[in-house]
Amino acid sequence: MKTILKLALISLVLGLNSTAWSQRSAPILLNGAGATFPYPMYSKWFDEYHKLHPEIQINYQSIGSGGGIRQLTERTVDFGASDGPMTDDQIKEFKNKWKGVSVLHFPTVLGAVVPTYNIPGLNQELKFTPEALAGIFLGKITKWNDPEITKTNPGVNLPGNGIVVVHRADGSGTTYIWVDYLSKVSPEWKNKVGVGTSVNWPVGLGGKGNEGVAGLVKQTPNSIGYVELIYAVQNRLAYGSVRNSSGNFVKASLPSVTAAAAGVAEQMPEDFRVSITNAPGKDAYPISSFTWLLVPAKIDNPQKKKGMTDFLRWMLTDGQKLTEVLTYAQLPPAVISREVKAISLIQ
Repeated sequence: MKTILKLALISLVLGLNSTAWSQRSAPILLNGAGATFPYPMYSKWFDEYHKLHPEIQINYQSIGSGGGIRQLTERTVDFGASDGPMTDDQIKEFKNKWKGVSVLHFPTVLGAVVPTYNIPGLNQELKFTPEALAGIFLGKITKWNDPEITKTNPGVNLPGNGIVVVHRADGSGTTYIWVDYLSKVSPEWKNKVGVGTSVNWPVGLGGKGNEGVAGLVKQTPNSIGYVELIYAVQNRLAYGSVRNSSGNFVKASLPSVTAAAAGVAEQMPEDFRVSITNAPGKDAYPISSFTWLLVPAKIDNPQKKKGMTDFLRWMLTDGQKLTEVLTYAQLPPAVISREVKAISLIQ
């Protein structure tokens, strides 16, 4: 009888332990989609966070900001990601789909979009004026030896070959940053093309994702495109400096991106939707931007809510220490402190 009782007790204890272990190890799966601009950073973060918290698995599809906003609005993912903040109309549509629930913007890192080019035999770094970049992407400057390009690149033997423009074919936050900048420096661009994650391009070939644009530029002689800085670095593509609002030619770098954000940090709006392209400051790189995670203000699943909010806190603290190795700039402390408080808005 004692033996039977002992076996029953052991079985009960093992069963309880098994149940407790099952509860502890039940995976929390978070699905996200969106921007390619920060994809190398997000991939690193999600992998590192999973190592620290094996019970949390974060899957992310790098499909472009437009796709991320669309999938989040359609409720097919738990969070989105975009390099351009959602518009008022997009937020209104989101609320309609989510029964009145709003969406929160959480800046994650700072990055830069660079003009990258492939001119065979050219080893010098080019300098671009705002007028040159707008003219090229409007299709008005069609040769590499156009006076608008040669005047700022004395001594550089630029060919008379035709310029092949490469742009994004998909809805893209990288595009948003690029055209937001062009709209600020070119009235013609603002009136004819405007700002958005997708625009009607006057000229050029389309590539999907930062990866696609980088690949097309690398394969196409005499081409020019725009990509997030890390993609130019990883693909060993040449990229030029750009004249900023102070009249200085500045190349994208961690310090020059941080300089672009410096004047905005204290004046960030409550919802964190802000543009820092063409920022003031002699050292500011003019095509810089925050990038955002888009998170519903109400998450019904308590496990997913905890997984999302815990990740956001880690991302804003320990996660920021991992940014610079991948050529992204850390968020300003003033922005981080405000974001930490904003996490409490997730219900």
